[in-house]
Amino acid sequence: MEIVVIDGQGGGFGRALIEALRAAGEKRRIVAVGMNALATGAMLKAGADAGATGENAVLVNAARADVIAGPVGIVLSGSMLGECSPAMARAVAESDAQKVLIPVVKCGAHIAGLPEKPLAQYIADAARLIAGMT
Repeated sequence: MEIVVIDGQGGGFGRALIEALRAAGEKRRIVAVGMNALATGAMLKAGADAGATGENAVLVNAARADVIAGPVGIVLSGSMLGECSPAMARAVAESDAQKVLIPVVKCGAHIAGLPEKPLAQYIADAARLIAGMT
């Protein structure tokens, strides 16, 4: 089973999620896919097994993934200060992979019904959810 973590900007969300997964003992292959090289580098330093950068990397790895995780902006065209292209958002949304999306108000999306939590708690919740997927 392959877990693909996608992030942009500085890669902080992806880095934190990969660190949480590894701290919880996650042994499955984790592929870091950054919308830019800075994000990819941060996720690789956090313990990803492999990394790739850019639009084509998102398209290819979204199609191969069993689980895709990242901020909710990875399914919103134009989010992340424009880093998420329409093709990237579509590739993630249309992938057969299970998606674990972390709510991030900075992406301009508010998800009704979610309790307000610190970002670290959402990341911990996402790591637990992914760990439970087989």
